Amino acid sequence: MSANVPPSLFLLSGALLIPYLKGHIRNWYTIILPAVTFYIIWQLDIGTAWHLSFFDREIILLRVDKLSKVFGYIFTLNAFAAFVYAYYLKDPSQHIAAVTYMGSALGVVFAGDLISLYFFWEMMAIASTFLILARQTQKSLNAGMRYILVHISGGLCLLAGIMLHISQTGSIEFYAMNDRNWGTYLILIGFLVNAAAPPFSAWLPDAYPEATVTGGVILSAYTTKTAVYTLIRGFPAWEILIWIGCIMTIYGIIYALLENDMRRILAYSIINQVGFMITGIGIGTMMSLNGCVAHAFCHIIYKALLWMSAGSVLYMTGKSRCTDLGGLYKTMPRTLLFGIIGAMSISAFPGTSGFTSKSLIVEGALHEHLVWVWLVLEIASAGVFLHAGIKFPYFVFFAEDKGLRPGETNRTMRCAMGFMSFLCIFLGFYPQPLYALLPYPVHYQAYTLNHVVAQFQLLMFSALVFFLFLPLLKRTETISIDTDWLYRKGLSGFMGILGSLCTRIAHACDLIFIRTLPQSLNRVVKNPLTSLVTSYLKAVCKDRAVLDRFQFHQRLEAATFGPMGFPILLSLMLWLCLFCILMIWG
Repeated sequence: MSANVPPSLFLLSGALLIPYLKGHIRNWYTIILPAVTFYIIWQLDIGTAWHLSFFDREIILLRVDKLSKVFGYIFTLNAFAAFVYAYYLKDPSQHIAAVTYMGSALGVVFAGDLISLYFFWEMMAIASTFLILARQTQKSLNAGMRYILVHISGGLCLLAGIMLHISQTGSIEFYAMNDRNWGTYLILIGFLVNAAAPPFSAWLPDAYPEATVTGGVILSAYTTKTAVYTLIRGFPAWEILIWIGCIMTIYGIIYALLENDMRRILAYSIINQVGFMITGIGIGTMMSLNGCVAHAFCHIIYKALLWMSAGSVLYMTGKSRCTDLGGLYKTMPRTLLFGIIGAMSISAFPGTSGFTSKSLIVEGALHEHLVWVWLVLEIASAGVFLHAGIKFPYFVFFAEDKGLRPGETNRTMRCAMGFMSFLCIFLGFYPQPLYALLPYPVHYQAYTLNHVVAQFQLLMFSALVFFLFLPLLKRTETISIDTDWLYRKGLSGFMGILGSLCTRIAHACDLIFIRTLPQSLNRVVKNPLTSLVTSYLKAVCKDRAVLDRFQFHQRLEAATFGPMGFPILLSLMLWLCLFCILMIWG
């Protein structure tokens, strides 16, 4: 095990060389880097390594098992395709942010303890923010600021939960958490924020569509899937996750159907698909957990393909809203073909990767006799075909021709989309290599006559619904209000109230501590005996006008010898104390 290298450290150290490379050398370097990392993961031995001491705690930077390896494979595979897609890119800052982001995600996957996991978790949030800010528009700047604030909040929940968990158990090891207390619930919330679970989900469709063309492809793969990995590792068979996952599947569909922007449609689709995975985690059986891992693997591939297709359209036309697009099949036929393969995969069309992965989760619910969960997942599957399988390609490529003639996108983008399309079809027809990587043995056949026929019936019914209700599904230039409205508008109102309250407090402090209190202290120090007697007379005398009329204050100042009144007062009090002591003892 001593020869093993943590893949995260390899990628993060590799990011340091990017600024010193120029032109095509830099682009080839970023393509080769994840390919070498894939090989490193392939060679890793099962077990733990890189144990470091941290304040009498043992940090484990490398924990290798089948679960961590399968996520490591897909993360590096997606990174390879993403950098082929981004070969045209000349901005080194995006390459640095992307490699750091990917390395941090691998750090989370291979972390064997909660402290190193938290370190990589926060690094991942910071690096991903730069992929949003890199677009350098006002919208991307605002979205990036909201994005990092949400993730800082989630990170603080995670940190608080980790501290409580350590104080209760005395261990920092990251394992399945069976105890349900404040610590574990806070850790769960921290993970769910990154998983984009409602009501913490609005950051995803708010931020991802504002990223750069390549940034959107990269972002779609890592943050939510590392959250899925941590939930598999830490919270299998938690029943609350079944409810959360089912809500996510329906929530994502509703908002995706309402959306006008093609990249926001795909962003809401991520929430829907992650909902399937979280439901599988909540069920917690070997079949459902295998389905969750397999679906995360395949989802990263076909979702990246869909984002590549949408990114190519954005790159060539500069437009992202469905109402501005249409008729692109005439000049972008290859991009259309790749987009349709991605759309068929996400819809679990037989012969694509989504069919061989998603069905494991659905069958897992049915085997546990969770009929209502099975029904929700089937309805959600039909809804996926509506919004991502048909709506996305139809309104972007086939709807009313807007006269756009951009031509086909560049060769490296098409190569990356072709590679991901091949994986979608290969894993659809031959899923055994993927099944062999899963954490538990797989005894499941996706291609049974009943299953294939039932899936075709479901998809054809969804297609019929789409075209029957097409007039209602046509989008106008509207904006969907999501839960981000609360911190977009509510936070500004809260800040206004807080600013007014702080102003009032500052004014009161100025009146008390700057004006009134120093003057009173000055009078006391200047003539303490006069101040004491005057305060007593004011307390006992109801008619204050009498004191002013006879000028008691001025007469007392003259009678108490000014500042000398204080030592005289102390002497009198000392003699009085001595007298009392003698009387008591006598």
